[in-house]
Amino acid sequence: MGYYNQTPNGRQPKPSRSGSFFAGIFGVLVGALLMWLLFSQAPGLLPGTVSTDSGTQIQQQNREQQGASLDITTDVTKAVDEASDAVVGVSNLQTGGDFFSQSQEQAVGTGSGVIYKSEGDTAYIVTNHHVVDGASGIEVTLSDGTKVEAQVVGSDIWTDLAVLEMSNDKVQDVVELGDSDALKRGEAVIAIGNPLGLEFSGSVTSGVVSGTDRAVPVDLDGDGTEDWQAEVLQTDAAINPGNSGGALVNLAGQLIGINSMKIATSQVEGIGFSIPINSALPVINQLEATGEMVRPAMGITLIDLAQVPNAYREDTLNLTEDITAGVVVSSVVPSSAADEAGMRQYDVIVEMDGQAIEDIIELRKHLYNEKQIGDMLQVKAYRNGELLEFELELTDNSTL
Repeated sequence: MGYYNQTPNGRQPKPSRSGSFFAGIFGVLVGALLMWLLFSQAPGLLPGTVSTDSGTQIQQQNREQQGASLDITTDVTKAVDEASDAVVGVSNLQTGGDFFSQSQEQAVGTGSGVIYKSEGDTAYIVTNHHVVDGASGIEVTLSDGTKVEAQVVGSDIWTDLAVLEMSNDKVQDVVELGDSDALKRGEAVIAIGNPLGLEFSGSVTSGVVSGTDRAVPVDLDGDGTEDWQAEVLQTDAAINPGNSGGALVNLAGQLIGINSMKIATSQVEGIGFSIPINSALPVINQLEATGEMVRPAMGITLIDLAQVPNAYREDTLNLTEDITAGVVVSSVVPSSAADEAGMRQYDVIVEMDGQAIEDIIELRKHLYNEKQIGDMLQVKAYRNGELLEFELELTDNSTL
């Protein structure tokens, strides 16, 4: 049997107070030591502190909520920065008023223009003929909003081009000219201008070259009859009213076209046209130099052979199947160079000065870029299946 330590009266002794006190102190010290070891290994658990990882996540969330500020640069933004300061607004001012009010100049239309040259105290702007047609005054709005008075140097209805001049005191930039003959279908291009007026000045649209060397029929006098076939580039970059005269640039920011027109019907979308800069330059230079565009003329009206149905090629033109390209003479002006040389209606021009001619665009390029008034022109053309040669002395087109 076991024995218990008992007091003389048989009761168990009471615990010592000093023993309990020291046991409590020992427990507190052990607990404190354990807590110190725990928090020293994980300081983020201490009250009032936030772990490094948690703090990073909170800061990242704050940044995401505020939005990141990014400086994005692309080939398109570079091209726009390069060319946009040279694109201006052009306001056509005309005198208005009635019997009871004083006449004053008011803006009746707004288009766009491009500063292509600065020489001495003068800056030169190219725009469309229809933008400045009938104007009694011209006001140019620069890219920073500054307005400058300008004058029309010369204008050409046939190519829809006009040249303006103004003081270059406020001019910030001049556009660099590109090479429109080097363009490829599918190449990226950018249209810069003022669609629907100055409220949307400096608007940018982008697209591609849809086609080169297009010939588009134009009715110049509004009588419903086609008077001319404009030589243009085709693009799907949006071109709207007010863009006329503005810039079509490549990804280097070089001017490769003057925006001119679009086909606007409910069945058509994304077809805009621009005058190629290589075709525009001879006109621009002559308008700047003389104020008018005088061209060498043959005295004929034309149609592309490609537009003539096969039945007419055989029955009317008497062409063999191997002749698939050329330009058909649809009419000859009496007493013109072509008339005096013996050319006739339905002759099919296939060569000029030894250079093959496949369409109207090639004929005009050779005639307007290579020849002068008074030059002799050697022409080869088919008549009833027979190849004939003609020699023409080119005359002033204003005399026809």
